[in-house]
Amino acid sequence: MSLKVFLELVEIKAKTASVLPFLLGVCFSYYYYHSLNWANLLLFFIAMFLFNMSVDAWDNYNDYHNALDKEEYKQKTNIIGRENLSPREVLWMLLGMAGIATVLGLVLVVRTGWPLLLMGMFCFAVGILYSAGPRPLSSLPVGEFFSGFTMGGMIMLISIYINTYQQFTFDLSDLWRIALLALPNMLWISNLMLANNICDLAEDERNHRYTIVHYLGKKRALQVYTAKNILALVSLCLTPLIGLAPYTVLLIVLALPFFYRQNKLLWEKQVKAETFITAVKTLAVGSFLQVILYLLGILFNLIF
Repeated sequence: MSLKVFLELVEIKAKTASVLPFLLGVCFSYYYYHSLNWANLLLFFIAMFLFNMSVDAWDNYNDYHNALDKEEYKQKTNIIGRENLSPREVLWMLLGMAGIATVLGLVLVVRTGWPLLLMGMFCFAVGILYSAGPRPLSSLPVGEFFSGFTMGGMIMLISIYINTYQQFTFDLSDLWRIALLALPNMLWISNLMLANNICDLAEDERNHRYTIVHYLGKKRALQVYTAKNILALVSLCLTPLIGLAPYTVLLIVLALPFFYRQNKLLWEKQVKAETFITAVKTLAVGSFLQVILYLLGILFNLIF
């Protein structure tokens, strides 16, 4: 298997969806709790990245085996069939990555405490059930919620916890602050899956995958997609106003024309090869700007 094929198999281009929430958790740990633990961060980053790659490979593996459209999808679209990969080799590879991630996660549990075990078990369960079985989460109307909540919310929560476990408390006052800060990423990540399902509606229905778009229809799904993009930006702008982020985060408003254009392109045409990239760009630019503007605010406070 070549490096190029491996990177496509594990969907390396989508890794910003986990890395940026991780970095946002680091920023919040320093800004709000004044606490960082570099050893824990390194262990978690490696474990998170390996598990994320294994989940995406697992997704491709299960899609290959469960595909009913054996001619077009299984042999020409899915990377395992298209690149003539050995399913057994793919399975052992993804199990190896998941195994290393599990060991590193248990090391972190020993270092930080049992709450991390519960959070990690939840993330592992979602990662497995997302693609496993005859009715995986990705083929159900709840797929968007679980992908957004787990990658946009839980990754950030874990990132904060491993930095601040000595003082962190799981009370509502702390959790709602973290939820508000994580909300833009949760919405953008869930919109990534929603845009994918909008573009793949016909193909999904041929393979008996009845996502939320099947029940809403394309027009209502696009309306939901737009509303979530708006809510993401509104919630992001609220965070500095209530002391959860530096005021530099408000500079995100300068990117409003970009977000508007990407949203408009998907409304005009829902073709996977042409316009799904708009959702990827919205997530990547939105999450990247949130992290960069947060870091600029931290640096500004340190200097002045």
